[in-house]
Amino acid sequence: MIRMSRLACAVGVAMAVVAFSARDAHAIKQFFDEFKAVYVKDGTPLAAAVEAEKCNVCHMGKSKKDRNAYGHALAERLDKKEDKENTAKIRKALEEVAALPSDPAKPDSPTFGALLKDGKLPGGEAK
Repeated sequence: MIRMSRLACAVGVAMAVVAFSARDAHAIKQFFDEFKAVYVKDGTPLAAAVEAEKCNVCHMGKSKKDRNAYGHALAERLDKKEDKENTAKIRKALEEVAALPSDPAKPDSPTFGALLKDGKLPGGEAK
C-alpha cells in the first residue's frame, strides 16, 4: 500500500514537471535544413553560430511563436504545414528574405543576406 502511494506520488510529480517545464522554440526541420544547405558551410563562424543557436536563427524566447525579424519575414512567405516539403518554395523565400533590411524600422540597415555573408546570424544573437 505504501509502495503504491509512493509510486503514484512519483508519477504525479514527474507529470507535473513535464507539464510545467518551459519549452524552447523549435524550428520546422525542413526549413532549418534548407537554411543550412543554402548558407552554412562547415568550419565557418556562421556554422558554429547556427549550431549553437539552432531554432533561434528564426525564433527567440521560449515559445515557437516568438520570432525575430528574420523569422517574421520567413513566416510571411512560408506556411509551416503546407510548405514543409516544398524545397523550391523554401529556397525562394530564403532568397527573398535575404534581400530585405535586417531592421524593418531602418531601411538602410544591412540586409539579412549581407549579415549571413559576413558570418552573422540574421536575427542577431539570441538573448
